Amino acid sequence: MIIRRVVTGHDAAGRSVFLSDGPSPRAKSMTHTPGFVSNPVWMRDADAPPATDDNPTLRAVSLHPAPGGSTLLVVTFPPDSVMAALEFDVAASVAEHLAESPGIADRFEPAAPGMHRTDTIDHAIVLSGEITLELDDGATRNLAAHDVVIQQGTRHAWRNTGPIAATVAFCLIGAWPKACQSDQHHLFE
Repeated sequence: MIIRRVVTGHDAAGRSVFLSDGPSPRAKSMTHTPGFVSNPVWMRDADAPPATDDNPTLRAVSLHPAPGGSTLLVVTFPPDSVMAALEFDVAASVAEHLAESPGIADRFEPAAPGMHRTDTIDHAIVLSGEITLELDDGATRNLAAHDVVIQQGTRHAWRNTGPIAATVAFCLIGAWPKACQSDQHHLFE
């Protein structure tokens, strides 16, 4: 699902105006992971003034926000069964995700498919379908539409074991690595 993005701003006289209305300019239905759709909606650097145009998303080189920055990303996850039923070209899929989701896709672990962690505090809202959040110890939580996850830099994977696609909105807020870990885990030292 490609989502509609409406962006507001101000004109030269300071009046509120619509800057754009349409699909996010970086939205992508993946070719090599059928049913997977990435919608990077908006990115903002820390302490950046409000955008004067509608495309800071196009200028961003990474979807992973720096400390204090933020990224709004809406992702549609196809059912895992779709991947199992296909002649799946893993190398082509990885290359496509690296190109479309820089800063995020390069954090995925080849030895543990889907597992990754980011230096972010994430607010994840399930918009539709059902999806499972798996943590690094194998613990899971099944989530349904309107469930919210606050993820604090944890190693995790999203699994769609259901029969239909699941769409999740993620607001990633860039944090300092130490802010995303407990005293028992020293992943960034």
